Amino acid sequence: MTSKSGHGVAAAAQLPWSGMLAWRMARQHLAARAPRDAMLDVVTDLCGVHAQLMSSAELTLWARVEGIQPDDVQAALWSERSLVKTWAMRGTLHLLRSRDFPRWVAAQSHRPSRAGDAAWLRYFGMTGVDIDAILAAIPAALSDGPLTRRELADAVGARTGNAELGDKVRESWGAVLKPAAFQGALCFGPDRDRNVTFVAPERWLPAMPEVNADDAMPQVIRDYLAVYGPATRDDLARWFGLRSPAQAGRLLAGLGDELVTVDVEGTAHHARAADIAGLAAAEPSGAVRLVPAFDQYVVTAPRAIDAVLPVEFRPRVYRPQGWLSPVLLVDGRMAGTWRHERKGNRLTVEITPFAPLPETIKHAAAEEAERLAAFLGGTLALSWSDT
Repeated sequence: MTSKSGHGVAAAAQLPWSGMLAWRMARQHLAARAPRDAMLDVVTDLCGVHAQLMSSAELTLWARVEGIQPDDVQAALWSERSLVKTWAMRGTLHLLRSRDFPRWVAAQSHRPSRAGDAAWLRYFGMTGVDIDAILAAIPAALSDGPLTRRELADAVGARTGNAELGDKVRESWGAVLKPAAFQGALCFGPDRDRNVTFVAPERWLPAMPEVNADDAMPQVIRDYLAVYGPATRDDLARWFGLRSPAQAGRLLAGLGDELVTVDVEGTAHHARAADIAGLAAAEPSGAVRLVPAFDQYVVTAPRAIDAVLPVEFRPRVYRPQGWLSPVLLVDGRMAGTWRHERKGNRLTVEITPFAPLPETIKHAAAEEAERLAAFLGGTLALSWSDT
């Protein structure tokens, strides 16, 4: 039976939220974990890992990869260079697989550029000529190797012959560096004496072919829908940081017959046609997981669906200043929050469920906490707080 969305789009199939959540849990490696040697594949599948907090990025992978070790992510970033840290979707820090880096850079051209925005330039006391000069100087400044922000600022001032432009690099953490990252001219290098460094991707990463922006964005959307779909145009716009839902709708329409519209309990969503059979067959796995702050599952989850997170508990997860809490997941539902703290050789974990939980769920959550203690090192001290 077909139905109509609020936009008058015919829905080709009807799906319950329980099936949607089961599908997303499986596709995000939360129903069943991937093996340790597939860690990079997990990063690719997730379309990158949110890395505003590096510890959360590591725990995002811990939640999905069996046997992962505490230094695996650091080794992939700084020794193997198979991961890269940079500003990407929504202008936030992400870990991307290095071989995928050119596609993500090419796709950034579809996001609005703050560097060309008159109000943004006025706020930072710059002109279009100024920001162009800074962006032109950064690749050359990084040609000799990693630089701290202070060193990069000095180099930009020297190369432009304008010390004030160097000061612009020094003054704001990411304001003028993000546009350079979006152009693929800059990414993060290894810390030096507790100072962040920046490197030129073309020198730091293995040689990779250029990717056309017109080819990159359709593939990004395919990859997004494969793991976070079915999704609405609003979901896509929010996740990537597009100009508007209307722009997202045009990009989705560009995929033509590759996509179909599905009705998820009365709301039209876009899905890959190739995924329809799997979506229809998806069954809850019973998985219980502790996912960290800013986990990809929570970042991309719909925020107005009680089947995912009842409205009265949303402020506990989606907090002020963009903070996203660590979450207890039960079959894809957000069933509580949690926190952890190291105290000497103990790792204290406190779980706060939103409602009383069956003993089987509490036992599974306790096993996850034991696994966390083994990963971080320490003897577990688990407590449950009142709902």
